[in-house]
Amino acid sequence: MSWSLWTWILLASVVAYATKAVGYLVPPRWLENEHMTRIAGTLTVGLLASLTAMNAFSAGQALAFDARFGALMAAAVALLLRVSFLGVVIIGAAAAAGFRLVAG
Repeated sequence: MSWSLWTWILLASVVAYATKAVGYLVPPRWLENEHMTRIAGTLTVGLLASLTAMNAFSAGQALAFDARFGALMAAAVALLLRVSFLGVVIIGAAAAAGFRLVAG
């Protein structure tokens, strides 16, 4: 049986919605547990860090150090200097634009 792309998209949508709906069935006392709060926070940070690393350093199956790396480093410095979120985004975008301009 060969399923079309739209069939897979609809199936993934149903699974995502079902997962979200099941989340509402979790008892509140489980979510208020200190251990669960710590796990949820750690998983969120870990997933965000891995997503950032994959987007900043990958080009297909290879590693790439291009304007995205420079933008990430500029944003990291801005964060260390306690710049506001909007400022960090602007600095990162400007750094990426600058690196792309220089690299051609």
